[in-house]
Amino acid sequence: MDDRTEHQPPLTWRDSALRYLCAAVPMLFFGALMVMTASGRPDRLGEALVDAGLGVAGLVLLRWRRRLPWQTALATALLTAFSATATGPAYVAYVSLCTHRRWRRIVPVAAVFWLCLTAYAAWHGIDQRTVVSTVTGAAILGGLTVFGLYLRGLRDLAASRREAALAAEREQAQRVEQARLAERARIAHEMHDVLAHRISLLAMLAGGLAYRTDLTAGESREVALAIQENAHQSLNELRAVLGALRSEDASGAPEAPQPGLDRLGDLFDEVRAAGQRIEVTDAVEDRGSLPAQTGRHAYRIVQEALTNARKHAPGSRVRAEIGGRPGDGLRIRVSNPAAPGTPAGPGGRLGLVGLAERTRMAGGTLSHAVRDGCFVLDARLPWEA
Repeated sequence: MDDRTEHQPPLTWRDSALRYLCAAVPMLFFGALMVMTASGRPDRLGEALVDAGLGVAGLVLLRWRRRLPWQTALATALLTAFSATATGPAYVAYVSLCTHRRWRRIVPVAAVFWLCLTAYAAWHGIDQRTVVSTVTGAAILGGLTVFGLYLRGLRDLAASRREAALAAEREQAQRVEQARLAERARIAHEMHDVLAHRISLLAMLAGGLAYRTDLTAGESREVALAIQENAHQSLNELRAVLGALRSEDASGAPEAPQPGLDRLGDLFDEVRAAGQRIEVTDAVEDRGSLPAQTGRHAYRIVQEALTNARKHAPGSRVRAEIGGRPGDGLRIRVSNPAAPGTPAGPGGRLGLVGLAERTRMAGGTLSHAVRDGCFVLDARLPWEA
């Protein structure tokens, strides 16, 4: 990757000011030394001014140290061959280059930088001070290299933490979205079960009212009242299910209790009143220990199975067998005579698909088949949800 295009985190104005301050401090130090030296020797005043001018030029070049790192570092390093005050900007530009970890750029620039420092030290002759300056320059360059790599490590660590935080936020958002979709699917299942049950009852009652010509006025009135009551129940249950969709308006509101195994008796009475013939065998032991969630699943399975029987075998006798105990699970078996050629009606087989999905989500199994002329639906649920 080209250094020009490498992404770097933006600097605040405080960070930029700190870097320019680090460049200006050596400039002021060497500038003060040159002023004290030139004060007694007027012939060196011009040299001092040139040195200071080159230092200011190096300070100006720092503006491009992030877009052109190795070019800026090389240019400021060359200035140190003629200017002591340019050492400060050269140090900052070299550290900026080291943060890119481009050794094919760092090594040549470091070599040029060291040669320029050595050349400036030997400008007035090679002596012990030249050797000390050369060794000191090499040590400073080594320290600056380590410091630049350390800064890059800090940046990488901060970037990885930001990436981890963003990834965690994205994962959390995905989990929330998945939870919302799962809740909407659950509500859709509830809506289907409730409406299919109620509408099938209404269809049965309305069909009896339409085709029975032997009903008295009182019996017709009772059927009409039953239709009205079921229509009101349909609206009420639909409102209850749709109310769960208003999560923003009802945040923190307690969810309305859902019917469980203890409400199966009411369900059987209701369908019998609508004219569906049903035989019930209830052999559930220790009902009090049955978890509420398992009871809700059992209620909806029985409700949908009865709806399925009314749709596919209207008028047939239905047999519902419910049994189970802790440790063995809960078994629901609903059977009715299979009527070949009977139209399934709107949404045919969708109820079985919904039942299979509900049973799977509850950790159970569902099977259905025609055996000895009867359609048998067999569901098994774990006792513990």
